[in-house]
Amino acid sequence: MSRSAPDASPASPAPADQSAAPTAAPRGTALPGHRPARLRLAVQSAFALTCLWAGWEFYRFVSWIMGQGPGPATRPPSVEGFLPISAFMALRRLLTDDQWDPVHPAGLTILVAALLMALLLRKGFCGHVCPVGLIHNLLARAGRALGWARPLPRRAALALAVPKYLLLAFFIWTTWVAMDARALESFLRTPFNIAADARMLAFFLNPSGTTLAVLALLGALGLVLPYFWCRALCPYGALLGLAALASPLAVRRDAASCVQCGRCTRVCPGGIRVQEKLRVNSPDCVGCMECAGACPVPGCLGPALPGGRRLPWALPALGCAAVLLTLYAWARATGHWDATPAPAMLARIYRMTLGAF
Repeated sequence: MSRSAPDASPASPAPADQSAAPTAAPRGTALPGHRPARLRLAVQSAFALTCLWAGWEFYRFVSWIMGQGPGPATRPPSVEGFLPISAFMALRRLLTDDQWDPVHPAGLTILVAALLMALLLRKGFCGHVCPVGLIHNLLARAGRALGWARPLPRRAALALAVPKYLLLAFFIWTTWVAMDARALESFLRTPFNIAADARMLAFFLNPSGTTLAVLALLGALGLVLPYFWCRALCPYGALLGLAALASPLAVRRDAASCVQCGRCTRVCPGGIRVQEKLRVNSPDCVGCMECAGACPVPGCLGPALPGGRRLPWALPALGCAAVLLTLYAWARATGHWDATPAPAMLARIYRMTLGAF
C-alpha cells in the first residue's frame, strides 16, 4: 500500500533546495510534455466517445424494449464495462470454476483486458482507457492552469491512498471470501444482476441531489488535488496498481543527466516523486509517460525493461489500445462478448427490478 516499498530503487542526491515537495507551477506557466500528453488525451478521448456512443445506443435499446421509444435497437455489450462489481465476481468464478460469465461476458472481458494491461504496460487502463481518468485529466489541467492544483507532502499522499485499498479489501472479502461458490453462482444469475446495466442507466439518467452534490465535491477536489478519485477512492485502480507491480515495463531515470527540475513530479497523475527514483515501479504509475514528455533533458526519462533497454514512449498508450481491441476481437470470435437475452425476456426482467423506466 505504501509507495516507498515498490520504489526502493536508489535515488540520486537532490540539491538542498529540491528536498521539499516541489511546488505547483505558477499561474499561467505551461509545462512541457507535448507529445505524450497529446497522445494520451487523444486515446482517452477516443475511448470516451466510444463509451458515449454505447450509452446512447443502450438508452435507445432500453427505451425500445420498454415501449417508450422507437425501434428496433441493439444492446451494445460494452456497457457492461460500467458494471465492475459484477465483473469482479465473475472473475472469481472464472478463476475457481474455469467458467466465463454467461450473463455479462463483455464486462469480464474488459476486466481481464484491464488486468493484462496492468501486467504488461503499467496501470494503462486507468491512464489511457477509463473515462473517469479522462475527466480527472481535464480537471487536473484546469487546476494547473488556474493555479489551484497543490502537491501533497509524502505522508499526506500516502494517507490519501489508504481508502481505495480499504475499499478493495472490502470487495475482496465480501465477494471472494465471505461468499461461497453456490451463493456466487446464485447471485450472478439473479434478475438483480441481469438488470444491473439498466439500473446503472437509470442512475445516470435520474441522479439524486445527494449524488450531484457528491460528484460536484469530487470535481472540486480534482481541481485542487489532481486525480483525487483515482488516487484516493477507486478500488479498481488499487487492484490494477497492485497487478502493475509485476509489470516488466517502468519509467527509468538517468541520474547522471537529471537536472532535478521537478517537472516530472508536477505532471505525474499519481503524485509520484519521479525525480527521486531510478525506476518508477509504483502502484500509482498509470504509464502515461507525461513525466518523460515534461523532462527538459532528452533521453533522461522513458519507458524501459528491467535490463535497462529503452522502449518508445508511445508504447503504453498504443499497447493498451491494442490489448483491449485484441481481447474484444477474441471475445467476439469465441462467443465471450454478447449474451443479450431476447428483448421480451429482458424487458420483463427490467420491469421486475426497475418498475417503470
